[in-house]
Amino acid sequence: MTLRVVVADDQVLVRTGFRMIIDARDDLEVVGEASDGREAVRLTRELSPDVVLMDVRMPVVDGIEATRQIAECGSPARVLVLTTWDVDAHVVAALRAGASGFLLKDIRPSELVDAIRLTARGDALLAPTVLSRVLDRFLRTTPDPAPPPSLQDLSGREREVLTLIGQALSNAEIAERLRLSEATVKNHVTAVLRKLGLRHRVQAVVAAYDHGLVRPRRP
Repeated sequence: MTLRVVVADDQVLVRTGFRMIIDARDDLEVVGEASDGREAVRLTRELSPDVVLMDVRMPVVDGIEATRQIAECGSPARVLVLTTWDVDAHVVAALRAGASGFLLKDIRPSELVDAIRLTARGDALLAPTVLSRVLDRFLRTTPDPAPPPSLQDLSGREREVLTLIGQALSNAEIAERLRLSEATVKNHVTAVLRKLGLRHRVQAVVAAYDHGLVRPRRP
């Protein structure tokens, strides 16, 4: 199956470079290009891509608001946010808006391709240099204007799983920690996302921090 990608960036050279990298793979195809966030939302609705590569800083509608609109319209498309900046409050804003991951634009072509495949598969993705700072700094210091989802419907075990997701543990690591099978952990993760109305694992990380289930690590 060919994965369909929309590239949203206000720089023509950036879009062209991404298209060349993506279209060179047999299983990937760029089906549309957008120069601003409003166009990215429109193309996502019209073309139903699997993944949207979304620049943060764009005219008319920025990438964060565009990501929020894509999530709110019910599109199954996964948004992978790219930026030239390392880490700032835009990371948290994009993730709260519904982005599935965050990468820097200076990643290697092979890493970009792998990121698209992972994101399309439903795996949440953050660049390693971004992850620790997001978890330990910005999620604690950047409040969400909307209240976090209530945990009242979660079972005790599901709260444990959410806490470990917030610590950035994989399903295999959670299974080892709780002495469960990976299949059981996967079922718990699915239940947590469903009950909290979350699109993917990264939003579960944000929810764990918002509820104080995870303590920031000391420098």
